[in-house]
Amino acid sequence: MSAREDMLAAIRRTLPRERDPQDIAAGAEALALESVESRPRLPNSDLAEAFAARLVSDKVVGASVDRVARLEDAPAAVRRYCAVHGLDPTLVLQPDPDLQKLDWSGFTICAAIGGDETLAVARARWAVAETGTLVFHSSPESPTLLSFLPLHHVCIIDRARILAHLEDYANAERSAPAPRNVNLITGASGTADIEGALVRGAHGPAFLHAIIVG
Repeated sequence: MSAREDMLAAIRRTLPRERDPQDIAAGAEALALESVESRPRLPNSDLAEAFAARLVSDKVVGASVDRVARLEDAPAAVRRYCAVHGLDPTLVLQPDPDLQKLDWSGFTICAAIGGDETLAVARARWAVAETGTLVFHSSPESPTLLSFLPLHHVCIIDRARILAHLEDYANAERSAPAPRNVNLITGASGTADIEGALVRGAHGPAFLHAIIVG
């Protein structure tokens, strides 16, 4: 046997052997099952309740929650929030058609977000109960800056779009076109970089308020 044949034989011995497609499928199922079983159990089987509890559970998330039966009740919930925080009824409204057609009488609606905006109202695409996270996809109907510039960020989320875990969000969007930008928002913006003191509004809204619909 020549040196060339020795080398080629050694390479062949290191090549992976062909596997049975059924073995490959079984291995993939086992990995998927392991991922599901490793997810933490939520303290409440009601995803809306689990999401709300996570939002108000500690200072890290630092958010507040309100609930309404219908989307049409959202303006009244925003009025309650403004009253609690002593805010003028002036807001930037996400250009979502369902929000735009609601009765916002009594509010001054700004056409665009500014750098010193006090209040913005937007509708989240999804929410994740495990972490208290709201998910926004950028689009003409969902400008990204609404999640970053206002002092108070009021987020409306449909109860049916609250998921248990982040993996569920990935599965729900698996076949959808990818947006240019995805924002995963967990609580108000804050940092404790300086002397371990928590400061709100470091690089985004200082207050986050979720309105659960349904």
